[in-house]
Amino acid sequence: MKLPLLHARRSARLGLAGLVVLGANAAAYAQGCALCYTQAAGAGQRLIQGLRSGILVLIVPPMFMSVGITILAYKKRNRTADRDSEKSDMGW
Repeated sequence: MKLPLLHARRSARLGLAGLVVLGANAAAYAQGCALCYTQAAGAGQRLIQGLRSGILVLIVPPMFMSVGITILAYKKRNRTADRDSEKSDMGW
């Protein structure tokens, strides 16, 4: 009975520690930077369009790479399980 309770407490502590680390991250608060906001708001249309294009360039390729890796991993997920079953069929 004590083992599941200890596991639950450990999981809760790890989850709380993760939330504290993510909440204390300075980059998470940079989105509300007043200087960045005023500079973007006072900029011309060309600069705003450049910022939008830059955001797309920085987001789209990593997203496609992540999706591609996920698809490859999903397709090859049973490859090692098939090899293990072949060995067991040989009696090893």
